[in-house]
This record gives sequence, C-alpha cells and structure tokens, in this order.
Amino acid sequence: MRKLAARIMALVALTGAVCLAQVDVPQLGTSSPAKVVSLAGQVSTFHDGQPWALAAGDQVRVGQIIESGPDGYAIFEISDGSTFEVFPNSRVVFRKTPGNLKDLLDVFIGRVKVHIQKWGGQPNFNRVFTPTAVISVRGTTFFVEVEDEDATTLVLVDEGLVEVQHAQHPGPPKLLHTGEWLRVYRNVPLASARIAKDSALRAAFRVLADTLYTAVGRNPRIPLGRSPLPGSGGGIPLPGDSGGGVTPPPLPGDTGPGTIPPAPGDAGGVPAPPPPPPGG
Repeated sequence: MRKLAARIMALVALTGAVCLAQVDVPQLGTSSPAKVVSLAGQVSTFHDGQPWALAAGDQVRVGQIIESGPDGYAIFEISDGSTFEVFPNSRVVFRKTPGNLKDLLDVFIGRVKVHIQKWGGQPNFNRVFTPTAVISVRGTTFFVEVEDEDATTLVLVDEGLVEVQHAQHPGPPKLLHTGEWLRVYRNVPLASARIAKDSALRAAFRVLADTLYTAVGRNPRIPLGRSPLPGSGGGIPLPGDSGGGVTPPPLPGDTGPGTIPPAPGDAGGVPAPPPPPPGG
C-alpha cells in the first residue's frame, strides 16, 4: 500500500508539473512576434529604415517600431492572448529589450490601450515604458498616452490594478485602481502627482476605443483622421490642459483655416471666384 501511495503521489506531482509547464508555454517564446488582428488607415513598421505599411495578418518582430499616421489604428495580439491597440499619431516599439518578455512596449508619443491576459488564473507580469514613466501590471486593462514633446504621460486604468513609477526620479510607486488616472511630468517627482478618479474621462477613452474598433470592423479603409472623435489627433482635454492636439489639414468645404473669410452679405466661407478672363 505504501508503494502504491508513493506511485500515486509521484504521478500527481508529474501531472502537476506538466500542467504548470502548459500554463507557462506562452511565456517561453521570447522572440514571438505580435500579430496584426485589425487595422485601419496608415500603420507602418520599418525595414532598413524605410516605412513598410502593415495589413491585417502581418507580424511585427521583437524590437520593431510601430508608427501610425493621423488616420492609423491597429490591434495587435501576442502569444499569450494579450493585446495592445495603437491609436492615431503614435510611435511605439514592440519589446525593445530582446530576451525580456516582461517588457511589452516603449511608447514615445501617442496613445495605446493594453489588455494583459491572465494565464492559468495566475498573474502575468508585464511593463510598459515611456520616457517619464514605468507602468507595471499583472493582468489588467489600461491606457497610456504620451501627450507632448516633454513626454508628459497620462496613465488611466480601465480595469484592474496598475503600478506607476517615475522613470527619471527614484521613489515609491503609485498604485492606480479601476477608473483612476494620473499624469507623470518629466521634472516633477511622482510623490507630487495627484491620483484622480474621473468617470467621464474613462468613458471618453472607452468611447474612442470602441468607435475605432467598430470602424475597423465595418470598413478597414475608413478615414479615421476625419472622424470627430475625442482626442483623435492628440490627447483628450483634462483639467490643467492648455490646448488640444494636432489639427488635421482642412479639406474642401471646411470653414476653418484655409478658406476665405466671408465678405459682407456672404453666408459663410466661400472659395474665391476665378479671376476674370484677360481683357474682360
């Protein structure tokens, strides 16, 4: 009986080891690429320094840059089922540190949404970097936006728990829970940063992400840059903001810059009439 019990225990231990090995499989492929699940507009990577337009089904290798234009949006999936979305006017690097599976993205400008999939019910540790912030997660959904040339970083948690550290000023991290956000400034220690909770901001980010996702599903070539979405050219205005983001160039029929001011009696901005023929 003792020998039988020992065999059973050995079999249980072996089965457990096999299960754990199966759970860890997604973490073994440190060179696994990111696959383009959906895409709209201009999203590119680079080969030999030249931009290379991506399409659904393409793969981005470790260390490659992903860049989106004013109409660009793409969803990427990695081997463990986690996803990240790249929004218009963004520039990121996928796994900048080769061999380190925990470092997912480096965001230099623009906005991303990251969903880290838990595997086997266990935490799945990942990090996202910006020039001013290090964002650590173990299975959650969150937004990161680098807003300006000073690399001011906005972190907003859609679901779960996120740890934020300053990339340039050592100090204790800040923990953000569902619905909370903070800004990280280049020359301001994290201890001075205020954690806020704004349901309107969280809803605005969700609406933008859902609208782009729906647009991709309906028409992969829809011109997202002309869609009146909040923050589609640069960040969503928040308390303390001094202005919006990048304004797309005017198109025919616009009433903004580029049209002739209305003359007395005109109904609005009207293109200039053609010049009279010579001698007329």
